[in-house]
Amino acid sequence: MSDKTHTAPSLMELDERSRVIFREIVESYLKTGDPVGSRTLSRRQGLDLSPASIRNTMSDLAAIGLLTSPHQSAGRLPTHAGLRLFVDGLLQVGEPAAEDRNEIEARVASSQRTMKDALADASSMLAGLAGGAGLVTSPSRELALKHVEFVPVSANETLVILVGEDGSVENRMMVSPDGLLASTLIEAGNYLSTRLKGRSLKSAAEDIRAELADRRNALDEAASALVEQGLAEWSGGQERALIIRGQAQLLNNVAAAEDLERIRLLFDELERKEGLIALLDKAREADGVRLFIGAENPLFSLSGSSMIVAPYMDSERRIIGALGVIGPTRLNYARVIPMVDYTARAVGQLLDNSRNQTG
Repeated sequence: MSDKTHTAPSLMELDERSRVIFREIVESYLKTGDPVGSRTLSRRQGLDLSPASIRNTMSDLAAIGLLTSPHQSAGRLPTHAGLRLFVDGLLQVGEPAAEDRNEIEARVASSQRTMKDALADASSMLAGLAGGAGLVTSPSRELALKHVEFVPVSANETLVILVGEDGSVENRMMVSPDGLLASTLIEAGNYLSTRLKGRSLKSAAEDIRAELADRRNALDEAASALVEQGLAEWSGGQERALIIRGQAQLLNNVAAAEDLERIRLLFDELERKEGLIALLDKAREADGVRLFIGAENPLFSLSGSSMIVAPYMDSERRIIGALGVIGPTRLNYARVIPMVDYTARAVGQLLDNSRNQTG
């Protein structure tokens, strides 16, 4: 879960009084979003401390970077480093509540839809349950091919038609040398169709290049050059999409103009989809939930938002995509972290079931 980029003290460096007061302040902030003052804390049941003693401890926690004071307020809020310390050291995370599990399972597997529709529904569902915006990256799909055909479009442009075993068709444009003969296009298409049948471009490319290099084929020089150029240019799969749902959830419970400004900045960050896809891809480096809090990631340097993300995998534990929730730093981490993890597992299961039905 941890994605530490800070040098804040560990819990072991805090005495018992500091830990208790720190926990009270963070839990209150996550519940209300408001700063907490020493007088308010002194009235809490179980805290047998004077406001002056609490103020001194709060000042100490602020001095080591765990608390901050907004404006001239006497109250304190956790910093991003403080939230990280709380999540890593004090937060109790278990399985989602039965009600949340039932909702996730029902929404993810509710009907016979395309995988993209299911992912969009998972994103919407996370937004609704977590009170933030839901994010899902679609799987990186390696298309198993059935047929490849080159069609001349102009003197120096060729359309490449890739027909998948599942019946899908992808069209790619490529620049071709002047004077390329129609027979060369047919020869290159037949060659690739034979060697790619049932395989993806990515999985077969190395074998094809090795064969071309060893000249263990009947292709002439022009057809070989065309095939090599195609392998260099084609990705072999669909561009991954980023599905975002529930931005309106972020406008709920906006208490002040400064909160509204942070949400506006977050909307701007959500438009930078390439950066979000790159951040979601970091989940592919770890087996489990990852958490990014505010300034820990440059993408959220303006809005100070938090993002909880988990990879979803197939039955062979290959990571094929990621999903998560983004919202204000006072997300309900104890509830949202297990929900994101459970949803990732449910989506992975759905993807496997879908592949088995079409396989």
